[in-house]
Amino acid sequence: MERMFSRRDLWRLILPLVIEQLLAVTIGMADTVMVASVGEAAVSGISLVDSVNILLINIFSALATGGAIIAAQYIGREDRENACAAAKQLLLASTAVSLVIMAGCMFFQRPLLTLIFGQIEPLVMDNANTYFFLSALSYPFLAVYNSGAALFRSMNNSKISMVTSVGMNLINIAGNALTIYGFHMGVTGAGLSSLISRAAGAAAMLVLLQNPHNLIHIEHIWKPELRPRMIRNILQIGIPNGLENGMFQIGKILVQSLIASFGTAAIAANAVASSVASLAQIPGGAIGLGMITVVGQCVGARDYRQARSYTLKLTGVSYASLIAMNLISLVLLDPLIGMYNLSPEGMELARLILLWQIGVSSALWPASFTLPNGLRAANDVKFTMLVSIFSMWVFRIGFSYLLAQWLQMGLLGVWLAMYVDWAVRIVFFLFRFFRGRWMNKQII
Repeated sequence: MERMFSRRDLWRLILPLVIEQLLAVTIGMADTVMVASVGEAAVSGISLVDSVNILLINIFSALATGGAIIAAQYIGREDRENACAAAKQLLLASTAVSLVIMAGCMFFQRPLLTLIFGQIEPLVMDNANTYFFLSALSYPFLAVYNSGAALFRSMNNSKISMVTSVGMNLINIAGNALTIYGFHMGVTGAGLSSLISRAAGAAAMLVLLQNPHNLIHIEHIWKPELRPRMIRNILQIGIPNGLENGMFQIGKILVQSLIASFGTAAIAANAVASSVASLAQIPGGAIGLGMITVVGQCVGARDYRQARSYTLKLTGVSYASLIAMNLISLVLLDPLIGMYNLSPEGMELARLILLWQIGVSSALWPASFTLPNGLRAANDVKFTMLVSIFSMWVFRIGFSYLLAQWLQMGLLGVWLAMYVDWAVRIVFFLFRFFRGRWMNKQII
């Protein structure tokens, strides 16, 4: 049997994604680390807003994933014309959604933060309010960038989004240095730098997507050409995926509001632990993104045997990469935590959380987050949505309040509840995968 993707093809797809994901994480980490010189209130303000940002960014990413899956399936079917048409519909839909979300967030800015996080310390709220306003301005740019990056991945060309991410990262770091250290603008400087870097990334994607030499390209990019059926196909994948991601992040925000009640040291320790943990998960996240392209093209070609094989193979690679990254994190644990200028209480708490994270995530994370991308790429998005929402609300949120508040385990209880959520997801996803019910769910 001729393989659709050689080992070299997989490396060419996934390695740039690893670099891209690393840079995406460092943009957020750069804001946190560089603004740490202003104090824990600034770190906490950015951390709280980032939990809202991730919720909204995941909506854009879900739409981008829907479009990328449709485009990858058309490529697997060797239907370039419809692949290009799907790309334009994705760009139009994601831009429209992001503009609506931006307007809503800017109009209800402070009430939203108060509703979500309650009565937090005034200085933390002021920093969060400033960062949220600047973040909202960047949402349309993020939507365009995410759509473009997803489309290039569907063409097996992850190098483009990697190079664009390098440029965005450099702009953000330079902007932080100028505004935070040069002009002493604190959280405002961090927000402005992120806004400018995201605008630059969106502009680059719009230019690159018009290149007619690309397997997928967009002609007359500023001329709306609506294809309702194609948008419906994109939304058929994007909406369940968006609901899954959205409900997941809403749950995290509710948990974040619980963490906020533990005080500034716990908020800062949680932010630092989350940032360091996300570094170790970068290769697994990149492999999951690559799986969308690989399995999507296999499904488009109606080759479910290869789709199953690649899903297992890439999940195994995700396990190997996560274990390696966690070992590196363990060796560098104290220097990593030390970068954030936390109080002694915050440092000790962050260290405890990360020791648990290193051990448990090595066993559970890939099967909980990488493997289900194979199901999504095969159009089995409703199942993954229902499992994720159920597990999040019953186990992650419910057990967070049980362990952290009722049993008074504090921040550690929140993280232990997250591990229970991961374990439950794995049971459902493995059962679905090996039963084969995800096959032959046609959309295009």
